[in-house]
Amino acid sequence: MANNRINKINEEVRRELATVIRELKDSRIPMLTSVVAVNVTNDLSYAKCYISVMGDADVQKKALEGLKSASGFIRREVGRRIDLRHTPEFLFEIDHSIEHGAYINQVISDLNKNSK
Repeated sequence: MANNRINKINEEVRRELATVIRELKDSRIPMLTSVVAVNVTNDLSYAKCYISVMGDADVQKKALEGLKSASGFIRREVGRRIDLRHTPEFLFEIDHSIEHGAYINQVISDLNKNSK
C-alpha cells in the first residue's frame, strides 16, 4: 500500500517538476531538458531527479549547475502545486538512458545494413 502511494507521489512530482523546469528562464538550462524519473524517499525529505539534456557534456554540466542553483525556487513552486506535508529537497542527476538507447538503435541499424 505504501509503495503504491510513493509511486503516485513520484509520478506527480515528476510531472510538476517538468512543468516548472520548462517555465525557468535560466540561460544555462536548454529547452530540450526533460525529467526522465523521480525517486522520492519514504519520508518525503529528498527526491532524486534524473534529468536528460540533449547536447554535449559541457551543455549537460551547465544545465545541472543551473538546476542546482534554482533548486530552492523549484522546491517552492512544486510545493505550491502539490499538496504534500513536506516538499522534498531535489537532487539532480544527469540520465544517459535516452542517449544510450539511441546509440543501441544506431548499432542495430548498422548491423542490419551490413547483413543485407
